[in-house]
Amino acid sequence: MLDTGFSDSRLPQGGVLAILAPSDGAPSALYAQADAATGGALTRAAKAADFTFAAKSSCVVLAPGADFGRVVLIGLGPCEGIDARAAEQAGGAVAGALGKVTERAVVAADTLSPELAAHVALGATLGAYRFDTYRTTWREGEAWKLAAVDILVADAASAKAAWAGLSAVARGVTLCRDLVNEPANMLRPDAFEARILRLRDLGVEVEVLDRDAMHELGFGALLGVGQGSSVPPRTVIMRWNGAGTDEAPVAFIGKGVTFDSGGISIKPAAGMEEMKTDMGGAAAVVGTIAALAGRRARVNAVGVVGLVENMLSGDAQRPGDVVRTASGQTVEVLNTDAEGRLVLADVLWYAQERFRPRFMIDLATLTGAIVVSLGNERAGLFSNDDTLAQQLAATGEVVGDRLWRMPMCASYLELLRSDIADLKNIGGRAGGSITAAKFLECFVNKVPWAHLDIAGTAFASKGTACIPKGATGYGVRLLDRLVREHYES
Repeated sequence: MLDTGFSDSRLPQGGVLAILAPSDGAPSALYAQADAATGGALTRAAKAADFTFAAKSSCVVLAPGADFGRVVLIGLGPCEGIDARAAEQAGGAVAGALGKVTERAVVAADTLSPELAAHVALGATLGAYRFDTYRTTWREGEAWKLAAVDILVADAASAKAAWAGLSAVARGVTLCRDLVNEPANMLRPDAFEARILRLRDLGVEVEVLDRDAMHELGFGALLGVGQGSSVPPRTVIMRWNGAGTDEAPVAFIGKGVTFDSGGISIKPAAGMEEMKTDMGGAAAVVGTIAALAGRRARVNAVGVVGLVENMLSGDAQRPGDVVRTASGQTVEVLNTDAEGRLVLADVLWYAQERFRPRFMIDLATLTGAIVVSLGNERAGLFSNDDTLAQQLAATGEVVGDRLWRMPMCASYLELLRSDIADLKNIGGRAGGSITAAKFLECFVNKVPWAHLDIAGTAFASKGTACIPKGATGYGVRLLDRLVREHYES
């Protein structure tokens, strides 16, 4: 993560400077000072480029004078539209403009409140994220340099206080992104477990169910998915007890298929390398628990993730097999590539039976059908509870992890009736994301529950200001904000 600091508004002596300013209202005092110090070079450059400080716009001024190597002007748009999202976009623009230019940048944000200045830091931190663990060589101008930013704001102390909570969320997003970006050979179920155990340093209680323990609990569906792999599956439970009471926890459930070959129903070769991301739901849960613990959230929260590889071998599950789930219900496995719902079936049942949570939210890169429906802009939201669904949808609009609620009509369940078992794990191509959600609903009883199908949002094929290409960290900010707004004591 970026080394982020806040200082009172004083124009630096040279270096690399980014100036954030609105398109209307009084001009930034630091902009005026920098413009004067450079003999009006900033105003002349902006005029020549028709730069008006519109939202999401920038103008780079090279060697303007006063020992500045460059000054980057970042537009915030009209004052009335400057909110947390706009501030984050501006911070991300700073990272994008200066990431390969300098190791340290100074950002003039004197027109913003301390709270919005903290969101500039969040946007810069998220935008500066890079996963280059395995890179050893770089072409000219390709290497990332930016390691620190100092944000100039009128009230540095208040900005630091606001940043304290946001920095924990940024660390949670970073952790989620790192997990999803890891190659599948580096993050098999045992290695994933080891990463989660590090959360103990934040005060999180971590418990691991090995194969024998899951067998005793009747996790026939999850164990069936993992029986073709040489690395045994595990279920990992994370508990953050921040409420200081015995109140029921909120529960987050994650699909953690560390690589999905499709099993015997093998996937096409083209694009199969992306199946290292099929644990995006579990990564989001781990990142969320890390964020809640990092900011000492006043809530009891449980995260439960099923970690498994879906591989081919002589022991792999076959199409036509029947498994018995932890709930006692039986499932005919018609397609071994519809494995995520089998993992979640056992984990959802276990979580609601053991913890009796206030609600359960599961996240999973579950179906290609949701990508066909919603593309990469929104995750699919399925729920048995209108209040929880409305809270999630509204929160997603605020933080940018957007959702779209999908139908859950009872008639879709009829597509999952099996001739030889209670359920079958696929219902055909039509309405595939809905039938997958209806399958999961069979394992949640009456607990308020939401299923987020994040297949289209967990990984980005191209970057934006705050989300570089690759893992997005989708879900961490959504769930943290949901807890903060509605469930903290």
